[in-house]
Amino acid sequence: MRLERVGRRHGLRGPWVLREVGLDLPAGTLVRVVGTNGTGKSTLLRLVAGVDAPTEGRVTGRPPRTAYVPERFPVALPFTAVDHLVHLGRIQGLGRAAARTAAGEWLERFGAHEHARTDMAELSKGTSQKVAVAQALLAAPSLLVLDEAWTGLDTGARAELDAAVRERVAAGGTVVFVDHDPRRLTGEPTAVYEVAAGRVGRVGTPAGALPGPASGPLPGPASGPLSGPVPGPASDADSGAGRGPGPWVRITVSGEGAPPLPVRLPGDPVRAPGADGTTVLTVDAAHSDALLRTLLAASWHIHHLCSEGVRV
Repeated sequence: MRLERVGRRHGLRGPWVLREVGLDLPAGTLVRVVGTNGTGKSTLLRLVAGVDAPTEGRVTGRPPRTAYVPERFPVALPFTAVDHLVHLGRIQGLGRAAARTAAGEWLERFGAHEHARTDMAELSKGTSQKVAVAQALLAAPSLLVLDEAWTGLDTGARAELDAAVRERVAAGGTVVFVDHDPRRLTGEPTAVYEVAAGRVGRVGTPAGALPGPASGPLPGPASGPLSGPVPGPASDADSGAGRGPGPWVRITVSGEGAPPLPVRLPGDPVRAPGADGTTVLTVDAAHSDALLRTLLAASWHIHHLCSEGVRV
């Protein structure tokens, strides 16, 4: 599947949410999307899933069997949990008996089997979320898109969803996900992309990444830096002096109200003061993904990410 120069705006004259997005999503890959709130992560996932159509550009190669779990799942539906799943299974191409069997199996796996005959409107938020992820997995989709799908699940159900994601990838499916927990499926994504300033760019190369097209440079105009040069006073550290020929990545962060940064960070980045109280971290590109995970886990805000000598 591929997104080519894709853009999305709201209305004829509304602001652009995303521009010039280029993504390759080969079969058998696990792709994580990161970014601060309001940058367009959910918009990107809806474009990938086919829920929204691009305003510009094109999407090709989307598998016919695609499943999507939105950030907010509608619960006031006129079905019991099992009837809702059977209905969606039929829409996805399963026979009635196969849909009912799959519904029972997934409700059992997520620990919601005792609510199979409960009306959707009466389910708790956590159980509703279990039904939401079950409906996405019923028909073994070739493309699975998860927008904060772990939110609201109990520990056992989160682990079960982790396992289901691994099963889909092992079976040759493509999984694209957003999750607020930076530790989610740590080290397993084939690629990580960040949404910032209306653009989408690759963030380093995750440890343990699978070989294949998704591990290469991001094609198209969006493969360059996520933004322009990082503002702030230039210094030897900020310019990458002393870090060798690269490739390296600069990340501008701030942590108002967050704990101080640890003395030791992944990749031992060079630190320099930025504008408006920010800090500029310069790190070898091989360590940028681990550094970003650490920053997010510490509740630090990421303002800008750009690169020299590497396409991210």
